[in-house]
Amino acid sequence: MNTIARFHLERLFFFALFFFGIICTTLAQPGPRHDLNFESLATTWDEGIPLGNGMVGALIWQKKDHLRMSLDRADLWDQRPMKGLHRPEFSYKWVQEQVKKKEYGIVQQYFDVPYDKEPGPSKIPGGALEFDIQSLGKVQSVHLSLKEAVCTVKWENGMVLKTFVHATQPVGWFRFENLKNNIIPKLVAPTYQSTGVVATGGPVEGDDLSRLGYKQGTIKTGSNTVTYEQEGWGGFKYQVSVTWKKINNTTVEGAWSISSQYPGQKINPLAKTIVDQSIARGYNTYLTSHNNWWKEFWSKSAIHVPDTLLEKQWYLEQYKFGAAARRGAPPISLQAVWTADNGRLPPWKGDFHHDLNTQLSYWPAYSGNHLEEALGYIDHLEQNKANYKRYSKLYFGSDGLAVPGVTTLDGTEMGGWIQYSLSPTVSAWLGHHYYLQWRYSMDRRFLKEKAYPWISDVARHLEQVTIKDKDGFRKLPISSSPEIHDNSINAWFNSNTNYDLALMRFTFGAAAELAAESGLKAEASHWKKILSEFRDFAVSENNELLVSSTLAYKESHRHFSHMMAIYPLSLITWEKNDQSKEIIQHTIALLNKIGPDYWCGYSYSWLASMNARAKNGAAAAKALQIFAKAFCLKNSFHVNGDQTKSGYSKFVYRPFTLEGNFAFASGLQEMLLQSYAGFIEVMPAVPDEWQDISFDKLRAEGAFLISAEKSGGRMKKLKIVAEAGGTTKLKLPFKNFTVASKNAVTVGKAVDGFVELSFKKGGELMMQEQGD
Repeated sequence: MNTIARFHLERLFFFALFFFGIICTTLAQPGPRHDLNFESLATTWDEGIPLGNGMVGALIWQKKDHLRMSLDRADLWDQRPMKGLHRPEFSYKWVQEQVKKKEYGIVQQYFDVPYDKEPGPSKIPGGALEFDIQSLGKVQSVHLSLKEAVCTVKWENGMVLKTFVHATQPVGWFRFENLKNNIIPKLVAPTYQSTGVVATGGPVEGDDLSRLGYKQGTIKTGSNTVTYEQEGWGGFKYQVSVTWKKINNTTVEGAWSISSQYPGQKINPLAKTIVDQSIARGYNTYLTSHNNWWKEFWSKSAIHVPDTLLEKQWYLEQYKFGAAARRGAPPISLQAVWTADNGRLPPWKGDFHHDLNTQLSYWPAYSGNHLEEALGYIDHLEQNKANYKRYSKLYFGSDGLAVPGVTTLDGTEMGGWIQYSLSPTVSAWLGHHYYLQWRYSMDRRFLKEKAYPWISDVARHLEQVTIKDKDGFRKLPISSSPEIHDNSINAWFNSNTNYDLALMRFTFGAAAELAAESGLKAEASHWKKILSEFRDFAVSENNELLVSSTLAYKESHRHFSHMMAIYPLSLITWEKNDQSKEIIQHTIALLNKIGPDYWCGYSYSWLASMNARAKNGAAAAKALQIFAKAFCLKNSFHVNGDQTKSGYSKFVYRPFTLEGNFAFASGLQEMLLQSYAGFIEVMPAVPDEWQDISFDKLRAEGAFLISAEKSGGRMKKLKIVAEAGGTTKLKLPFKNFTVASKNAVTVGKAVDGFVELSFKKGGELMMQEQGD
């Protein structure tokens, strides 16, 4: 090639990279079309504008004639022991004996009933700020900027409120502009003592706060400041404080905070101290650092799809994830930092449900390229590990690692339907998140210090609690599948359910893989041997996954527990063989045939990921559309029931939980990128009518960052950045392609539609379509 030709070719590659960079940069921030916009304030707490930073949060809405900010902090917990739970009979072995004797009523009375009957332990609310707005006239607009994480409320008289929760500090801000009259916040404490009749509530409705038995806290008012102090169970205390100042005749700025303090733990700064320091530094100082954090968050990944409903919902889910997940804060619970503000305890006590809810909440973090936020989940599990070990020994007699399916802030068991709240395989599903964190980061220190220790401890536990059947196969003494047959004795199975079996097969397989990766050959060999002692999955004559070998899937159910091997565990994959394809197709077909009568919103989100694994983009998109249209309130909160009453579910109630929201994001990401099968596949499950699609920096297993653009139904550009280096395979998305640029990467020859890529750390590859 002569010098002139090389010069022009280099210019062509440069401009290709330049324009691809522009596309990715444009994608990287959400736009106004993704924001929340309303003509009035919400009139219920669960439709309020959500603000948060993982530790503290707020909901902006209107209660009667007052603008209300419902304030919350993630570690506000009543952690009293569940009454009656820890009795001598508290053991897996004792439960087995009652099941064998068919005397199960006593088990329900001891271990299930207290969760429904007792008010605590439970997450508790923080308080609220109210501003009297009855003289201000009509609200003109309410706007949540996702890009800035700032809520702006405008009135027709010209007054403006801007409010945000700082991205990293436990402080919220409000700023009123163009004031006609003075406006003063009122701090409203939760009603822990009631003068009326106290009505108990079930797990969904929540108990009256007064049942906790707290003495009502104190409110102290000073010059431009109000502070509320509340003592809870066992010496736990929290403080809510607000302070404000007049900037000029038409502008008022204020800051609020919530602090918590548990006996015997590190002393936290008081809320009053935090707001005094904050107000001295000023609104604009905090806004600048707040905006910088969110700019960095939004730079991690972006998408564009032609379905505007799904694209907007994805950005709303990313926003809520950024507002709810943070290292240094508790992980995402049922409602995270948006606890119910209705005078009651939150639905299902706002606890940590590890039989589905916490797991689904972190699904989008991995391919969505938010590994740092996902580590908050891992940190929590690590911090509570000693408590889990106590529980493992107490309930199972195991020296390994079990985790309760329903826990308090410090990981203590709460009871409830014990087939799931005390299931022996909960820690295995949590272990899957350790595995994903390793596979998507390739962080060898994480592998050595956290991933393998957790998964091997779980494997040790499962090795100890399983037994051999008459044919020499390994099984649990009694097994269950969330939440088939609810909490009846029939919810226990004598053979392994596909749910438990999938989690056990995953655990021993992962333990073997990670042991080998760590150079522990003997341990890898041992785990492989244990894995070989399990039966294969139970399927029907039509190759449909059963609940267990003795029960077919024949009744609609919200929890697709029998399908765990398909998603998320990737044990039965489309790519493996024709039988696996058939199992996936037929199991999904049966699910649809039985119908959605008793599905929740999260069922549709989960179904989208499974349809994506079946390479059925149209079905995946349809499931996500139903979720967004029917199971979300106007602020995007998932509320479990079909709000349109269109037959998508017989559940039409509205308890707010977050897992469905985040599983939605994961479902859309599965449509755009998959890497579980040992190779990278770009846009593997998108509807045919989606002709123009792009995404920026979605993450693949192996720590590869992928950006891609499809236009007119044809893949135009693809960029791969190897964060950790290593070898991978790419399923070619082009009919013909050229390498536009490469750095520290070796590109192999295309063979059967695949190309092998070998990267050094930081290597980059840019590919583009080559004309026919």
